Amino acid sequence: MPADTRPPAIAVMGPTASGKTAFAIELARRHGGEIVSVDSALVYRGLDIGAAKPDAAERAGVPHHLLDMRQPWQPYSAAEFAVDARAAIEGILARGKLPVLASGTGLYFRALLRGLAPMPEADPALRAALAAEAAQRGWAALHAELARVDPAAAARIGPGDAQRIQRALEVFALSGRPISAWQRDRPPPRLPLRVLKLVLAPGERATLHARIARRFDAMLQAGFLDEVRGLRALPQLRGHPAPLDLPALRAVGYRQAWEHLDGASSAAEFRDRAIFATRQLAKRQLTWLRGELDGRRFDPERDGGQLREAVSSFLGRRTASSAARLV
Repeated sequence: MPADTRPPAIAVMGPTASGKTAFAIELARRHGGEIVSVDSALVYRGLDIGAAKPDAAERAGVPHHLLDMRQPWQPYSAAEFAVDARAAIEGILARGKLPVLASGTGLYFRALLRGLAPMPEADPALRAALAAEAAQRGWAALHAELARVDPAAAARIGPGDAQRIQRALEVFALSGRPISAWQRDRPPPRLPLRVLKLVLAPGERATLHARIARRFDAMLQAGFLDEVRGLRALPQLRGHPAPLDLPALRAVGYRQAWEHLDGASSAAEFRDRAIFATRQLAKRQLTWLRGELDGRRFDPERDGGQLREAVSSFLGRRTASSAARLV
């Protein structure tokens, strides 16, 4: 069998609070890598504590890419992410470094590694109009409208999934073609990398739940609610007709904190709701990761030796082509 001459990259995947960030930083430091964040919350400025964004010291030790790409009221699609991530990877390879793709947003990983079918770009004015209409009529009414113009998409999208309803209606309004038809089109060529997928997840669900609770309590101690108060004070969010429909503020913890500061919950109820929402996110991520059949699974607390051996074995096959540009 001929040697695989594609440049290597390592994807560090896993549910939230599984230790991906710490491991990715250690990996990049040890093997001369740079980190490309694959996280739909970390792209937003001001979402720091609650999104577990790497801090200044961590970012100083290892170059990070695709953090703080947008303001929290600005849209950022998976397709935009794929373009930006590809450019970042090209730069990393040109510098002779190892791309380390880290975090747990499945759609972003899919967009980057497998490609997405091309479709119309986001239209901020149209999105604002749809959000305003939803504020008056409710997203369930817009879901019913989606069912009329694109029954296939409506069958897959829940009536409370504001982001996907908005995008599907936006695509139809801009193109006259249902988003389900766009999604059936052939995607662009896959990213020409040789990727080792490492899936980090505790072996016991109770262990992950305990990690989630400890991390959230640490976020509270670090000033998470003050961070959200700062977001609420921004004129663009304070004047938004439906701020909790924005993708940035649908990030787990932020919605619950916003509602708590609106007086919708006590401090104890807020904590319970945020931890529950984070557990639900982890459950969805684990479901997605079970479909990544080429991922190698490790318990980061138990399988450290095997994890390091997997990385060393993979990188031992690096060739001179590893510094090549993507073509």
